[in-house]
Amino acid sequence: MNKQERLEEITRLVYKKGTVRISEIVASLNVTDMTVRRDFSELEEKGVLTKIHGGARSNKAFLLREFSHSEKHVQNIEAKRNIAKKAAALIEDGDTIFLGPGTTVACLAEVIDNPKLTVMTNCLPIFTILSHKKSEQFQLYLLGGEWRQVTESFVGEMANTVLEKMHFSKIFFSSNAVKGKDIMTSTLTEAYTQQLALQHSLEKYLLIDTTKIGKEDFTTFCHLDDVTAVICDSDVEDEELRYLSTYTEVISS
Repeated sequence: MNKQERLEEITRLVYKKGTVRISEIVASLNVTDMTVRRDFSELEEKGVLTKIHGGARSNKAFLLREFSHSEKHVQNIEAKRNIAKKAAALIEDGDTIFLGPGTTVACLAEVIDNPKLTVMTNCLPIFTILSHKKSEQFQLYLLGGEWRQVTESFVGEMANTVLEKMHFSKIFFSSNAVKGKDIMTSTLTEAYTQQLALQHSLEKYLLIDTTKIGKEDFTTFCHLDDVTAVICDSDVEDEELRYLSTYTEVISS
């Protein structure tokens, strides 16, 4: 297990359990006490956890710092790939879809294999992935605007002006946090761009892994009862499944 895989596993464990002991990680991952302490320090700097005596507790309740696209890419990657496969099954030839920013949606972009499709995205990594799809009937558009480095996406007035004129059969999007029925992200500018894309889409699919459930972020951009379905990973707890199902359909990978 390399360092990034180890950090991902520690993140998964601390989010699932709330608190973890150093001794638990040592036994689970077969690493030294010193390695775990260094990993805890790095994850504390990233806002994932807070070190306590003999262990660490989760910062799941509130997102202290928004991770960059590259940082998110290594977190819960298998769960994201499974979610992506479920989402891809909902795409039909001839659809006009919008793909929002986020690494789970990027995983979806990797597995899309429809030969006849129209796709718009405001996320540069997703555009790059899709640009390698080879089909004369596969139309791809990158929505321009103000560059947001953290999510590697375009937002703001220029993007919003174009979105006002667009209509999509489906949108696949993600979020940083879901609590109550609120679906949240980190900035007002990104929130508004997402809102416009959602308003102009007939079917709306939220792609989230279970580490986002119960977390809070800066601003709400839509609600669970606004979406067609939530697509989440198989680690979703029964209680979380019942809670999500109160508002919308849930598709578990």
